[in-house]
Amino acid sequence: MKIVILAGGAGTRLWPMSTETLPKQFQKLVSDKTMLQETLERVSFLDPKDIYISTNAEYVQTVREQAPNIPTENIIAEPSMQDTGPSIGLAAAIISKEDPEAIMAVVYADHFVKDRNEFEKKLKIAAEIAKNEDTLNIIEVKAKFPNVNLGYVKIGKLIKEVDEVEVYEFKEFKEKPDFETAKKFLSSYSYLWNTGYYVWKASTILEEYKNHLPKTYEHLMAIQSGGEIIEHYPQCDKISIDFGIMEKLDPKKVRIIPADLGWSDIGTWKSLHEELTGEETENLEKGNVLIIDSEGSVIYNEGENLVAALGLKNMVVVNVKGYTLICPMDRSQDLKKLVTQINGKKT
Repeated sequence: MKIVILAGGAGTRLWPMSTETLPKQFQKLVSDKTMLQETLERVSFLDPKDIYISTNAEYVQTVREQAPNIPTENIIAEPSMQDTGPSIGLAAAIISKEDPEAIMAVVYADHFVKDRNEFEKKLKIAAEIAKNEDTLNIIEVKAKFPNVNLGYVKIGKLIKEVDEVEVYEFKEFKEKPDFETAKKFLSSYSYLWNTGYYVWKASTILEEYKNHLPKTYEHLMAIQSGGEIIEHYPQCDKISIDFGIMEKLDPKKVRIIPADLGWSDIGTWKSLHEELTGEETENLEKGNVLIIDSEGSVIYNEGENLVAALGLKNMVVVNVKGYTLICPMDRSQDLKKLVTQINGKKT
């Protein structure tokens, strides 16, 4: 099995710690290691030569510094941001050039996973199914609360069990729902959060690019045949793998493998607080901070001067890189609007 770590996103909802020049996957958000380094530890059951990191060209040097054991040729430099469709397709084209039957798994550098053993076990089961049945497999997790920032998948009947692991039929994708719809999904037990952890043969997914994204497929094959990435990659469709491929698939080709990973897409300060604290009222603090009579707040300080908080409730205070953010916890998902204005003022 080959593993492709996607490490090219911007992560604006975790500003100011996550920025365009050094986004969240390269930051120490959950431990003394960066999110990318946490991900590399999670997939360390593989030989480094079987691990690929796909990132934007401007982050290549950062990847090399944080992942020195990964072969240089396994760092895939994307010359433009074309979303996950072309990104995953490029990795598949590179991997299949050496071995079309190679099994590739797609994971993300900015996800939080508590249970590494479960993660490894489900990846290996998905790889076995992909090898034996030539299906497109997705490892998904049970929804814990109504989340409007994540996509969902609807599952069907239980197909079989592999080594006591349940495998379900796939019904359909549901993109980010409104809150009322998300509540219905939570109570139905037929919907899982879409992690984006895909496992398939490189040749099989490329065939789906040929069927559903023919222009992108043409440029991927040109790259595979020796064409310059910088010439062909920017001409690929700018689209996510979900919209471009997965939502167009024959459901019979897809298998869903539920997993209890302790998983979170650390996309906002609120989700970070939820994962790293035991109770809603607990504070999450880092750096030189002093907190009195406060609850349910995030106080991150990477500066030398003290940040003191008194009487806060469900607030985010982050001081880093010459910027200070103060906002209610429930508004942290809206930071993209603020960052857009800040970047506009810079220019």
